[in-house]
This record gives sequence, C-alpha cells and structure tokens, in this order.
Amino acid sequence: MWPWRGRSGTGGIYYPYGGGVAEIWSRYVEGVRAVAEVTGASVENVKLAHKGETVIGEVMGDVAVAGYKGLAKKFKGKKHNILSMAIMYPNLLQIAALKKSGITNIEQIKGKKISSGSPGSGTNFMAEVVFKALGIPLDSYRDSRLSFTESANALRDGTIDVGTWSVGPGTSSILDLATTHDIHIISFTPEQTQKILAANAEYSAVELAGGVYKGVDKPVATIGVWNVMICQASLPVDLVYNLVKALYEHNDYLVKIHPSARYTTAENAVKYSPIPLHPGTIKYLREKGIAVPANLVP
Repeated sequence: MWPWRGRSGTGGIYYPYGGGVAEIWSRYVEGVRAVAEVTGASVENVKLAHKGETVIGEVMGDVAVAGYKGLAKKFKGKKHNILSMAIMYPNLLQIAALKKSGITNIEQIKGKKISSGSPGSGTNFMAEVVFKALGIPLDSYRDSRLSFTESANALRDGTIDVGTWSVGPGTSSILDLATTHDIHIISFTPEQTQKILAANAEYSAVELAGGVYKGVDKPVATIGVWNVMICQASLPVDLVYNLVKALYEHNDYLVKIHPSARYTTAENAVKYSPIPLHPGTIKYLREKGIAVPANLVP
C-alpha cells in the first residue's frame, strides 16, 4: 500500500483529483494499492514526503520550489528531499468577498476579517507572498486561516469579510456560495500584478474567465501557478515509471472526474515543472521521444 497525500479538503480540486489518481494506480499498476489521504495541503505535503511519512503529494509549484531549495520560513531554510513526478493543472488565485461588503480592491483587507487559507496550505503560502508584495502587513488584518469549505461558510455567515482560494477555476466551495449569495472576485490592477510577479518567479498573470461563477460575468485579472505532483526523491525508478505511465495513459478517466486534468500531460511535465523530475518520469518521457532539458535532470 502506498500512501498518496495531497487532498487538502473537500472544497477544492485536489480532493477529487487525488482520489481519481489513486483509483488509476490501484487499478492499473501491478502490486500497488494507492490510498488518497486528506492533509493540510502543499506545505505539509512537502514535509511529509521529505520525512518519508508519505511517498507522493499534490503541491503548488511555488511551494515545491521553496521546499526543494529550502526557501521561506515555513521550511526553516532546509532543503527537502523531493522531486517532481508530474505537472497537474494551473491554480488561479481567487479572492472572494460578498458584493454587499463593498470590497473591490485587495488593499481594503487592512483591518478586516479574512481567511488566507488553512495553515500549511499552498493558498496560505501564496496569499502571504501576494500581501507582502503589495505592502500589506500580515498583522494588519485578522486571519482565521480556514479551509476552502470553511471560508465559504464564513463568508456566508458574515464571520469573515474576504476568503482566499488558490485552486483551479470552478471550485465547488465558491460555486456553492455563489448560488446563495452575490459574490465579487477581487481583480488585481496592472500595477499590483507587476509587484506580485516580481516577488515570485513561479507566478504568471492570468484571467479568471467570466461566467465561471454566478454573477461574476467579466474576466478577473489574477495570478496563476502550476500544481506539481511531487514524490520522495528516493523512490525506485521503475515504480515511478509505472505510476507515471498509468497516469498519462489513463488520463481520460481523470478528465471525467475533473476537466482540469486535461493539463496533466507528458508534454506539460517538461514545459512547466518548477523543480527537477524524478528519474522514473524522465525514463518514461524519453521513451516517448520527449526531450528533457538539463535543468530538470536531478
């Protein structure tokens, strides 16, 4: 049995995506029974993989880089023993408020009650990078640090003013909230976007398309980051090869679970991996005739 961690709660995409991956591996990789487990998300998943308490995890690309290189206070300057196994799909930073709050600019969170995402999550990591880049002191707001589902419920109940999600678009917790309340997704100005991109090389300027959520009809300027499937660097080459082979060759099943899985391709592994690839992944890619750049070879 191989523990497969990365599901950060039931209100995002990691949860159904991780369950689908576990089903594929259990069904198509001989001798493997994959079990998907709920964790505190990206930061915790890097630490668990490094310590050997899990073998594979779903993490955001910025967190993968921070853990691999030992950056950021959350990793205490210690390089973690992880490698990239596959690229999943891009996350979009989605900062939501109820329309009646009148909050339309991220700098209005000063003095407000917010949720920047659960402790140890990639959402919390990304939110704090963004706030710092924009000169918003981390002690200038009251942060509940809730999960996606808890954030949606807290907005609904009026116990927070702003909730933060870093997740694929069309996430269930925001979709559900928008069916009962008028919501606003906060857009970044061009000047804010420049400051955020300068703070983290893994981020890119993207748009949340209009019409994804009820009442949010126009595109929203925001920030994107790719999700990475990481694994212990010490995993056997043949095991990772077989897992990656099954993942890519049965991706049609994963797409049925969530359309964001259409980004989980062998080609995207070499285009968007922010850290070096595991030798098992490299073996599969080269077998398929896909060139692996030197910077992705550990």
